[in-house]
Amino acid sequence: MRLSEVTWTDARDADVDVAFLPVGSTEQHGPHAPLGTDTLNAVAVAEAGADAYERGEESGESGVSSPADRGEVAVAPPVPVGVAEEHRAFDGTMWVSPETFRAYVRESAESLVAHGVDRVVSVNGHGGNVEALAEVARRFSRDPDHGGYGVAFTWFEAVGDHASDMGHAGPLETALLRATNPGLVREERVDEAGAGAADRWGEWVSGVNLAHDADEFTDNGVVGDPRDGDAERGELLLGRASDALAELAAAVVERDAE
Repeated sequence: MRLSEVTWTDARDADVDVAFLPVGSTEQHGPHAPLGTDTLNAVAVAEAGADAYERGEESGESGVSSPADRGEVAVAPPVPVGVAEEHRAFDGTMWVSPETFRAYVRESAESLVAHGVDRVVSVNGHGGNVEALAEVARRFSRDPDHGGYGVAFTWFEAVGDHASDMGHAGPLETALLRATNPGLVREERVDEAGAGAADRWGEWVSGVNLAHDADEFTDNGVVGDPRDGDAERGELLLGRASDALAELAAAVVERDAE
């Protein structure tokens, strides 16, 4: 159930187990992928994960016993601007402070609890949000005033051995876009993007990244070769991420948060 597409009476009458809050970013993704890549990918995984949860198709055994016992997943509208100042040198990038971001995400989750949806999973598509979302989940879950419980899920951390190929606008993000929003990939620029890409994120010495901003190590904003991310791989990534999200949702629904 997409909250943006139902009426308030539909939301009132729905049997909702858990809400998914997609969280992304509006930032550069090289010359070939749109600024909204992280948000688009987070939404795609959230919606596929909701379908998998409602059908009872997750691979694990941690959830409720059968699809017949399950309610719906409420997929909230996405948070499209995140912690992305590291991309500030590239035109079109937007960002907010970690403090503003944490407050917005947490208060959005609290508004769901006010209507009886007390389990919330943030579905994240941007690496720069990870630390802030972990803190939000902890503080949200510890708040005695509302009794809600939440966790943070980042899709590209839940795709098995493919996770090691995660760069920026590289094979994983491009593959998922090609599978879910193919018309937004500038295919005529993919070769250029790959040829100018950096091999890894950052400049590392003694386990420390010396580069605070992306333009310090990538001229075109790309890390990893997007030519290695075709639509077939994107479908595989979507399946793995959505299965993992459904399994997590089942565990969140069953967890005693007291």
